[in-house]
Amino acid sequence: MATWTLPAGAAMRVGHPAALRPLLESPPVSHLYDLMLMLDPQAEDERRAEILAGVQSAIETDGTLVGVHDWGNREMAYEIDHKGEAAYHLFQFEGPPALLERLNRTLKISDGVVRFRTIRLKPGSPPPPAPRADAPRGREEGIGSPVAARAAADAPASSDDDDA
Repeated sequence: MATWTLPAGAAMRVGHPAALRPLLESPPVSHLYDLMLMLDPQAEDERRAEILAGVQSAIETDGTLVGVHDWGNREMAYEIDHKGEAAYHLFQFEGPPALLERLNRTLKISDGVVRFRTIRLKPGSPPPPAPRADAPRGREEGIGSPVAARAAADAPASSDDDDA
């Protein structure tokens, strides 16, 4: 069997097997990610806590948890599965691609998860903003809802001419 040896100071060709060895042996690179998790506010509290604990434990097992932010119940821009609001949770973590695949697979099949999105952050990205105190936390019952507006439009018009 022939072995590859290079004279001292000789440059390797790009396609040479010895040139590829350091790339193949290097450890996987961890990047910083944001995971925005939107949970169904109508799901049981135990189920939501179980989902959050599962995500946190998966991140701590295979990566490094940087921050967890609970943004509370918020109205969504549009309805998803006839739901107008969701409980928002932001996880910031560092981890390998295998962790992302595991989280995606788990969250796709979990009941109680309305939507989730994982975003890779660029180095030097600012920290997430704190939720505004004056931000709407959801719809108030009966005010501004399409059902209340439709009911008001369908109500019979009352006129003072009927009494005369």
